[in-house]
Amino acid sequence: MAKTKRLPHDPRRHFLPTWWRDAKLGVFVHWSLFSVPAFAPRHRSFNELLASGKSEALSEVPYAEWYENSLRFPDSSVARQHRENWGSRSYESFTDEFLKGAAQWDPTAWARSFAQSGARYVIFVTKHADGFCLWPSGVAHPHKEQWKTERDFVGELADAVRAQGMRFGVYYCGGWDWSFCDKPVGSMADVVASIPQGDYPAYADAQVRELIDRYQPSIIWNDVAWPGSKRKVMDLFSYYYDVVPDGVVNDRWMPWNPLFRFMDRGPGRRIANGFNAKAMKKNGGLVPPPSPHFDYRTAEYTSFPTIQSTAWECVRGVDKGFGYNASSVADDFIGRDDLLSLFTDTVAKGGNLLVNIGPRGSDAQIPPEHQERLDWLGTFTSTNGDAIFDTQPWGVLHYPIPGEANVRFTSRDDLVFAHIDRVVTSITLPDVQATPTTTVTSINGSKLTWTQGSSGLEIDCSLLSDVGAPFVVVLHGVVQSPAKRENL
Repeated sequence: MAKTKRLPHDPRRHFLPTWWRDAKLGVFVHWSLFSVPAFAPRHRSFNELLASGKSEALSEVPYAEWYENSLRFPDSSVARQHRENWGSRSYESFTDEFLKGAAQWDPTAWARSFAQSGARYVIFVTKHADGFCLWPSGVAHPHKEQWKTERDFVGELADAVRAQGMRFGVYYCGGWDWSFCDKPVGSMADVVASIPQGDYPAYADAQVRELIDRYQPSIIWNDVAWPGSKRKVMDLFSYYYDVVPDGVVNDRWMPWNPLFRFMDRGPGRRIANGFNAKAMKKNGGLVPPPSPHFDYRTAEYTSFPTIQSTAWECVRGVDKGFGYNASSVADDFIGRDDLLSLFTDTVAKGGNLLVNIGPRGSDAQIPPEHQERLDWLGTFTSTNGDAIFDTQPWGVLHYPIPGEANVRFTSRDDLVFAHIDRVVTSITLPDVQATPTTTVTSINGSKLTWTQGSSGLEIDCSLLSDVGAPFVVVLHGVVQSPAKRENL
């Protein structure tokens, strides 16, 4: 009997798997040649630069992973710093230092550190915009031989991450490859206009398929856009879901369009930069336009104001960029309270937090400032993980209580978790109403005294005064106030 031909997976019928929605926390890793010079200007944020609409704003981007692009602007901070410290050396010359430092790399130590933070998935940059590949790709580069490593960094980290019980994903910069296009990227118009064509779309497609076949990544995190047509990218998704049925893709797969060619010319350039500046100001940061197919949205160094019905991910570094920046100072790094507040706020709005770590290029070690933030997350999730993982938003998003605290809510089954960001001896939750089955406890099960007052559910938190903030109060058998339910 002839075998029945299997129909390809239709991406439009692919549903976000439960594991991703329940994961809540992931770790991003940016580590490559740019980790050797490890420099980017710190005086302005990425969001601020993009919102300015200026034609060369991104020459001063605080992202150290954009080092090669910044070098292409002779008067940029990076170019000046490079001349002072490295003379006329090329970006490619950092390969030797990177590989020497990588000889000290311990992928198991990385993975153990990520797991201890509470992260349930890790996304590793396999090829950033410089085009340098961190795996021994069998896809021939048509213009630059050996622009890759012989050591399989991707495979080694994948094994180490999975051994710690986490999911492994790959980042691939499909929209850019500066080894195919040397146009400096100074504005959003350049972002679009510098997507390579020619032999690049076939190269990128073949490399992503190779990553799928070799590593079966649970996530493919593309960046910028996709150089091929809509049909080509949908074929790629179909191939991926056939190999990894419970895999997911992000939203940065906008297919290339011939109109992109005009984005760096006169009116087209002004329109693109002006439109992007307005969008940045409206969103408070970078929220890419959705591609024809995606499993979840991404918000870079920003958030959404409300609970989202569409799955999403808040992505940011621990300082102002993603790659290791040796010039970062204490004030550039996100503080403990802000990090944990961002985490709980993201989860309360139905999102996951993807926090980036930038290891050093000199010795492949996680910098202390980066490790410290992983430790903060680990301490928090080890105590409060039950109120974070495998939860859903509750109808009441969050609210500030004057003179008291900010409160955010998550839920699971008939449990509601109130995340309180300041140490308080008592608190009143205005939109929460008790029922005959209501109980209130700490996260470790200690009973708390409560009453239903005219202003809401009043809780005595004095027993938690030594816990520190943020802390969690567990509500069993409560409902939203009738007035609140009517307004949802």
